[in-house]
Amino acid sequence: MSAPEFWSNPQEAQKVQKRRKRLDDDLSYLGRLRREEDDVRVLFEWHEAGEDVGKDLEAGLQGLQATVEAAEFQKMLGGEHDRASAILSINAGAGGTDSQDWAEMLLRMYLRWCDRRGFKRDITEITAGEEAGIKSVTVLIEGEYAFGYLAVETGVHRLVRISPFDQNARRQTAFAAVFAWPQIDEDIKIEVLDKDLRVDTYRSSGAGGQHVNVTDSAVRITHIPSGIVVACQNERSQIRNREVAMKVLKSRLYDLELQKQRAKLDAVESSKKDIAFGSQIRSYVLHPYKMIKDHRTRFEVGNVDVVLDGDLDGFIKAALVARAKGQLGPAVAED
Repeated sequence: MSAPEFWSNPQEAQKVQKRRKRLDDDLSYLGRLRREEDDVRVLFEWHEAGEDVGKDLEAGLQGLQATVEAAEFQKMLGGEHDRASAILSINAGAGGTDSQDWAEMLLRMYLRWCDRRGFKRDITEITAGEEAGIKSVTVLIEGEYAFGYLAVETGVHRLVRISPFDQNARRQTAFAAVFAWPQIDEDIKIEVLDKDLRVDTYRSSGAGGQHVNVTDSAVRITHIPSGIVVACQNERSQIRNREVAMKVLKSRLYDLELQKQRAKLDAVESSKKDIAFGSQIRSYVLHPYKMIKDHRTRFEVGNVDVVLDGDLDGFIKAALVARAKGQLGPAVAED
């Protein structure tokens, strides 16, 4: 990296820097494990010799156990794209206005989770609901391991509550689907022919001041052969919106190509059934009791507020552990 010609190709240099950082992080973890193991071994020897180090030994063992668990957790994120940033989409399903409100609640939950993780997030496209909430949204999430974490969130999420939109205050069930794709590296070539694209421009809607309402800066790209449609309306420049939309399109096409190569569709595709009862991976019950339960892992919590405020790590960890053991069950239908 100190060679004069290293920065002659800035893009390649950044890739090398990124790889070096990952190796440095792995070596740092290994060094930490060895140091803590040595400390515990010394404390154990002192304890055996009659020294009063019981509390220090207990604390050392707990610290070493936590480090080992963290290392094992990190190892579970060893897939080809697990370190990648992510593209997250949320789509309202069965449930009418309640499902659109639920989709917006999920958006808030994942944005809060990103903030907890220190991930940068950027909403590139959002379609408002007819009365409340949102119909769909796409979010670019920048951060190491973002896709590794969010991959296990893919599926249908079910909400049970007293509907705020029902004049009779009846219990309603709403569904929304969450999908995650990795943001592919620039060195992975995805050929997209201009003749296969339909590009539409339109006026952005929503927050953003006068500019978004008076210029046709938003871009919608349809990939005709696959039927994939992506849009971006977040940037002020039509050129920049097209660049972001193409980035999302290439990631989705890459994901589609990987799935064609597999004998079985993975969890992403298998969850793309009806966004309705019978295909949910997780239920969020707010009435008549409060509980959130993942149907694949059986992991559940009673404090729904903290989860909806972005504390998802328990569910993500349980799913990653189950996946590593080959025990990540399918979505099921439960009341």
